[in-house]
Amino acid sequence: MTKHTVGCIDGSALSDAVADYAAWSAKRLDNQLVLLNVLDDVRKGDESDYSGQIGMDERQRLLTEFTDLEEKRAKLARQQGHLFLEAAEKHIKDVYSEPLLRQRHGDLVDTLADIENDIRLLVIGRQGKRATKTPSQIGQYIGHQVERVIRTMHRPIWVISDSFKTPERVMIAYDHSATSQKAVDMVAGSPLFAGMPVHVVMVAAETGDHQEQLENAAKALRDKGFTDVTTALISGDVETTLNAYAQEQNMSVMVMGAYGHSRIREFFVGSHTNKLISSAKVPLLLLR
Repeated sequence: MTKHTVGCIDGSALSDAVADYAAWSAKRLDNQLVLLNVLDDVRKGDESDYSGQIGMDERQRLLTEFTDLEEKRAKLARQQGHLFLEAAEKHIKDVYSEPLLRQRHGDLVDTLADIENDIRLLVIGRQGKRATKTPSQIGQYIGHQVERVIRTMHRPIWVISDSFKTPERVMIAYDHSATSQKAVDMVAGSPLFAGMPVHVVMVAAETGDHQEQLENAAKALRDKGFTDVTTALISGDVETTLNAYAQEQNMSVMVMGAYGHSRIREFFVGSHTNKLISSAKVPLLLLR
């Protein structure tokens, strides 16, 4: 089955950045780029019950007007969505010349779940179409759909929070959990970041066991041809430490398992689910 890189395009301030990262990724992965626009289902007519309040003739007239209005809204939404897709296609034309443009009706999460088997990498903005600010003005919050997408999908998800910058250095947030090991294996075995410097960072007490775990992760990368691998074992608060390291070392992307079994996990469950996603200053590539 063909696997695609899918970029979610909704006309928001981050749509161009999503298209940029998706196009760059599709070229690196040598697969088909799909730009996807998912429309809220505005085709349903008004379902309010006016019986007993207005006459039959008047009720029928209103229902007809409601139906006509919803059809017009649906048509305008489709046209607007096509414009978003065409604008994204034009934006990336110098990088990726023939993306597939797809538009679907319905809930975003349900739509992505339906096509999950065809997705190799999903690229989505940290904030959706309700965000009207430019990427540089966007604050530390995430769109209402993003957490649902992350919890539902079992494909790598690249969460974009700012304008595109060509990735040059990769940081793996490592905690020796199964999901963080999956992050190491993904980076090691994928052409996405091949040839780039990789930093493997563990936020934990400075013990011999932790250092050995880090070295084993680094070895897995070196065995796959990564020649520039750096390890860092740092004690401190997970969120603050990871973000500070990414900034200080000028990392291009942070790769992380989304549901580990250690201190990092606290940032992805309960009320803390969105914390690191919200505060990260670099694109966050999440793995389940």
